[in-house]
This record gives sequence, structure tokens and C-alpha cells, in this order.
Amino acid sequence: MIKFENVTKKYDDFTALENFELEIPTGCAYGLLGTNGAGKSTLLRILSGVYKADAGKVMIDGKEVYDNPEVKRRILLISDETSQFNGMTLLQMKSFYKTFYEKFSDETFEKLHKVVTLPLKKTLGGCSKGMKRQAAVICGIAAGTDYLFLDEAFDGLDPSMRSEVKKMIVDAMCDNDMTVVMSSHNLHEIEEFCDTVGLLNDGKPVFNKNLRELKGDIHKVQCSFAKLPEKEDFPGLDILLIEEKGGVVNIIAKGSADETLRIIKQKNPSFCDLIPLSLEEIFIYEMEALNYDRTKLL
Repeated sequence: MIKFENVTKKYDDFTALENFELEIPTGCAYGLLGTNGAGKSTLLRILSGVYKADAGKVMIDGKEVYDNPEVKRRILLISDETSQFNGMTLLQMKSFYKTFYEKFSDETFEKLHKVVTLPLKKTLGGCSKGMKRQAAVICGIAAGTDYLFLDEAFDGLDPSMRSEVKKMIVDAMCDNDMTVVMSSHNLHEIEEFCDTVGLLNDGKPVFNKNLRELKGDIHKVQCSFAKLPEKEDFPGLDILLIEEKGGVVNIIAKGSADETLRIIKQKNPSFCDLIPLSLEEIFIYEMEALNYDRTKLL
């Protein structure tokens, strides 16, 4: 299990994480959501031992991560920044990874390399962003770690290659019981790939839930009333938003679907339909409830 206990991280006057608490179970695919500056990249860098927390503990399977070689051999971060490998070829990058990860598999490396057919002896500095990302993913999966952390790891990949890379990671999870923690601005990708998600805002968690549970806890109801209702008209209902579009009222509320419909129907709408929400819509509505401007969210 991954565990954050009262973790705080500051950069001069900016607080990236504050008294942060989080638990991520082993074997899941965990997606990090949040606007720019919410703390996602800082969380991943602290989790991988790149940064040291100013306060609190970050532990994997009960052992602190920072400055702990035993733990670091079991984890790997694929960062959104790949310039550190610009002077290497893919073969040199492979040798670099093998130095630190004793479980690095040449067989897995060759298998993955056949899928993407990257040049082995070309310096990565002359390659595209997508090619560098592929190189990092190949070496990262071949390293055979128990935990893989991805910070915008699919950024720069074309759609077909995104699909191939995701398949590589899913296969690695199935073969090695690997835990994956990833951040991405592509919420459809998170929804497609992850079974558990967490939303960060100003360095603090807003929610941390199984995706199926999350979707069962927030609902969009389309209905029609003679007069636009207010939140106060529905006592007992946790409403995030009420808005009217083209004569149709959209009510976004938390709670069970049955209870949400029961309370709304007490006001005798002319029609009332429950509409499934995507993860992207849930993210937008949750952030709007925290007074974020919708136009700046995606």
C-alpha cells in the first residue's frame, strides 16, 4: 500500500501539498485528477523519492521512500520531462536502467521494442517527444518494478501508439501484479485506464474513490419546471449545480440515484430523467463547486 501521512511540501512561499493524507491500495490503476498547480506532479515526485517532503511521511508497504534504496528498487517514475536522456541512445538508456533495476528483463525490452520499432543507436535528443516517451515507457516496463508512476506519460503519442503503450502497461500489470499511479489531463484516458481516482485541489484531496463508486455517488438529472428552482427547494439533497439550458433544467447532485430522483420528483417536474455522467463531467462539476471557472478547467 502507498500511504501519505500529513505530508507538506513547499516551494518558497508556494505550498504544493499541505497536511496531505492519501492511501492507494496495491494492484490498482490509480488516476490523479486536478487543475495545473493542484499538486499532482509534486505528489508523484515525492512518491518516487525525487523530492523530500518538508513534513510528514510517505511510505510504500510500510517503509519510507525518501533515501531508501530498498524501496526505490521497487518503484519507477516516468516523468513528463524526458530531456535528461537526450544524450543517450535507446541501448544506452537500457543499460542505464539495468544498473539500478536488478529485475530488468531483456526479454520484455525486446518484446516491447518490436512493437514500437524505435532506433536503438540514434541519440534520443534527435527524436520526437513521442519517441522519447516510448523509449521511457519501454525501459520503465522492462525494469520490472512493483510500482510504476506516470506523469502525463501518454503526452506526445499519436492515437495508435497511445493504444499500444496502454496495452503494454495493462499487460505488465496483469503479469507482475504491478500498481500504477498516473496523472493525465486527458480525463477520458484516466476513465478508460484507471479503476480508482483521486481529485486534488490546492494541495489537498477532494475525493479518493473507486471509479464505479464515484459514478454511483454523483448524478445529472434533466427535468422541466414552470419556474427555475433553487438549491433550497430540495432540502436533503446535496446539489452541486442547477442550470437551465433551452428550457431544460440540469440538476447535478450527490447521493444515491433513487433518493435523488425521489426528492426532485416531489416538486412535480413535467419530466425527470437520470443521465449518466462521464469522469470529465464529474471533474468539471466538482471543481465548479469549489468556485473554479469552467472555461479554465479543460
